Amino acid sequence: ANIRGGGEYGPSWHQAALKEKRHKAYEDFEAVGLDLVEKGITSKSKLACYGGSNGGLLVGNMLTRTPEMWGAIICAVPLLDMRRYTKLLAGASWMGEYGNPDIPEEWDFIQTFSPYHMLDEKRKYPPVLFTTSTRDDRVHPAHARKMVKRMNDMGFGRTTHYWENIEGGHGGSSTNDQKAYSETLKYMFLYTYLNK
Repeated sequence: ANIRGGGEYGPSWHQAALKEKRHKAYEDFEAVGLDLVEKGITSKSKLACYGGSNGGLLVGNMLTRTPEMWGAIICAVPLLDMRRYTKLLAGASWMGEYGNPDIPEEWDFIQTFSPYHMLDEKRKYPPVLFTTSTRDDRVHPAHARKMVKRMNDMGFGRTTHYWENIEGGHGGSSTNDQKAYSETLKYMFLYTYLNK
């Protein structure tokens, strides 16, 4: 989608969605999805998004910002609890990207893109599959675990799915068989929910 915050068009494109401007990346992604629907390429009920790592934070925000726009979401090895991300594994090294949640002025904007904190039991969420790896050395599996627990506690357990590979690191799988299983799981999830 080449959204702001990526490196596709150089440093200024990347810097356009740092810290308090992070919402620009999410607005861009939402605009791409909406354009696909408006042009008749797909419908909201058939539109899915999939992201991992920072992309997991992206699609986690799609879940909490515009849940009505998506037929299904796959959120892999995601950052989701932005209040504690700096205390888990490599998280502290990303403060230049997202900000420092221990500084109250920065937490004020960080919490607006922290999916874990943006969940609302009064909203309706699309089916979502969270995947993670026990041995992820970059994004702690607690992000996905906590999000699934909170969604289950709010009553969204019927369409909230979770898979954790006990191997594989940040890539989610360590062998071709594990990768094949993971990809099959994701495609079956999409097939199940987008073909209703």
